[in-house]
Amino acid sequence: MKRDRLVILASLAGIAILSWLYLFRLAGQMTTMGGEMGDVMDMPGVDVGPSAGTFADPLVDFLLLAAMWAVMMVGMMLPAAAPTILLFAALENRRSPATVSRGRTPFFVAGYFVAWSAFSLAAAAAQHLLSQIGWLSAMEMATTNSLIAGGLFVLAGLYEFSPLKNACLGHCRSPMEWLPQHYRPGPAGALHMGIEHGLYCVGCCWVLMLLLFAVGVMNLLWIAALAAIVLAQKILPGGRYLTQLAGAALIVVGVAIMAWPLVSATN
Repeated sequence: MKRDRLVILASLAGIAILSWLYLFRLAGQMTTMGGEMGDVMDMPGVDVGPSAGTFADPLVDFLLLAAMWAVMMVGMMLPAAAPTILLFAALENRRSPATVSRGRTPFFVAGYFVAWSAFSLAAAAAQHLLSQIGWLSAMEMATTNSLIAGGLFVLAGLYEFSPLKNACLGHCRSPMEWLPQHYRPGPAGALHMGIEHGLYCVGCCWVLMLLLFAVGVMNLLWIAALAAIVLAQKILPGGRYLTQLAGAALIVVGVAIMAWPLVSATN
């Protein structure tokens, strides 16, 4: 059983590390491309629109964008989901032989990936739409409107106090209660359980993820900070108090962002 736990833990760590390596590589490529595009934009008579740098096929472009969000979600959410996955594997070992456990655990993990991928498609669609209407900078992948940026922070802060957030967080923080109550047999059952619990993960954090539209979709410091917030809320004692503290801080930051242009104009 200890060996199985180490294998699962090493596999999850490997997937998370690969996800972060991909994000670092992509962020570096975008920084280089941003500098080159900036040089081009400085040239007289050259106009680079919101869709600059996209592929000729819009569908391919969208799918690559969704894949980027999916990898980002795995890197951010998998560490927080790891305790539940390990608990699922431990319960499986008690219920069935180890060979059966190892056969169902990957399906449970795959369920998380399905749930996170569904959110990634929605996030990619939102990013594409915001870019098309000019609310999102193509270079920085962040809004240039202080009211929108501040509003996203306020929205994220208010959501931290919402009943839906508390309900989803309760399921994520209590896997020992949730897993036996929602047990389903067979590989398909494990996949269904993973999707269901993965959706609770999304329910906890989806508004926090929207903050990337305010600070930059590929802002690695903010991605790491949001991942740390998600992890702390789900596994640390007093997670609900941490949620309320984060909510209050986000509201204050959002109000400050919205008020800053007015303050600057009066000085």
